[in-house]
Amino acid sequence: MSSEASSPPIEPATPLAIPDFRRYWAARFLAVFATMSMVVLIGYQAYDIARSDYGYSTSEGAFLLGLLGLAQFIPLLVLTPVAGWAADRFDRRVVAACANLTDCTIAVVLAVLTWSGGLNLPIVFGLAALHGTARVFVNPAMSAVAPNIVPPKLLPRAIAMSSIAWQVASVIGPAAGGFLFAESQWLPHAISAGMLVCSAALIRSIRPIRAEQDATPRHPVRQMIEGAQFTWRQKFLLGCITLDLFAVLLGGATAMLPVFARDILAVGPEGLGIMRGAPAIGASLVALWMAWRPLEHNVGPKMLWAVVVFGAATVVFGLSRNFALSIGALTLLGAADMVSVFIRSSLVQLNTPDRMRGRVSSISGLAISASNELGEMQSGLAAAVLGATGAVVFGGVGAIVVTAIWAVIFPQLRQAKTFAPEFLPDSTGAETTRKEALT
Repeated sequence: MSSEASSPPIEPATPLAIPDFRRYWAARFLAVFATMSMVVLIGYQAYDIARSDYGYSTSEGAFLLGLLGLAQFIPLLVLTPVAGWAADRFDRRVVAACANLTDCTIAVVLAVLTWSGGLNLPIVFGLAALHGTARVFVNPAMSAVAPNIVPPKLLPRAIAMSSIAWQVASVIGPAAGGFLFAESQWLPHAISAGMLVCSAALIRSIRPIRAEQDATPRHPVRQMIEGAQFTWRQKFLLGCITLDLFAVLLGGATAMLPVFARDILAVGPEGLGIMRGAPAIGASLVALWMAWRPLEHNVGPKMLWAVVVFGAATVVFGLSRNFALSIGALTLLGAADMVSVFIRSSLVQLNTPDRMRGRVSSISGLAISASNELGEMQSGLAAAVLGATGAVVFGGVGAIVVTAIWAVIFPQLRQAKTFAPEFLPDSTGAETTRKEALT
């Protein structure tokens, strides 16, 4: 036997050397491009219809945007346990592809009704709720795919590269959608539909992926409960997930962007697209750097400080009346958020057994979605009382306060030095220190 035949296979030096990861990356880029363009324009169209056709005031329109966020969140709240279980029980490629095709249907309906002039608020809210349903299934399935196609040591870099796909698409998608919408309002939705079909096809071209199954079959409801119990007992992960939940819930400024674009900064749909993409520019630059030089030391404190910067940048954006300064604040906001997302995502994936990745990812996704959708609701309610500026400033200050509180009640976050778990789960999911686990 030759020495070449007996030598072990050479591990890839980068995730992009793996064909399945390249397909995964492209699928994620196309889907995020399409859905971000679609969701941003749904918000603008809903606000514009409310102001033009229904005679809503600025504050009433802002409150409506909060309700639109709630319409997307309710399916997430109800279906998260089912989506996590599905990602662990069935082929994750099929789950993600079906969710993308559901979003494709939404885009087609939006294109047709926008072209024909038949779009109204009840339809917009129904489509927003259907999008929330699709997203609750696609997120845990896609999050759990990467660890199945990338070696563990390359996973932090894969997460950073995946974040680049997400963030770059978040820059181009809303900006392109805004400019296309200004020329032909139905066209960006039609393009989104085509991208979602391509994304679904790329996902299906990845080799079959199915999670490791429990040795003893359990009832689906019991499996859903086990996922929640595992997350609750892992206080380190629980602290990471809930920090994002409450900090971004309070600090999210994106719900108010249509108000700032139309009535405060007066930059229209084109400016809305640029503002919506600005956080992703900052996040993309940080993700690109971390794909080259991943964070390795003092990850917990860096995550906490990143959320503080996120809150401070939110305050600056709320007070700004200069478009350039507003873009700068949003860019910094996105950069800080990317640091937090990278650290949290790496910890969740590296500290969760494969058989439970779908369920744990769904809980993490629920926290992220809750921070976004309920954040939009909170911003809408606050704007009805404090105005758009007051709501954004209040949220930014709230994010800083939450970070300080979490640093105290979850000391594990301050003590985390590397991505290697400070606490390892035992057979029941309870935490055991690394020193105890090795003795």
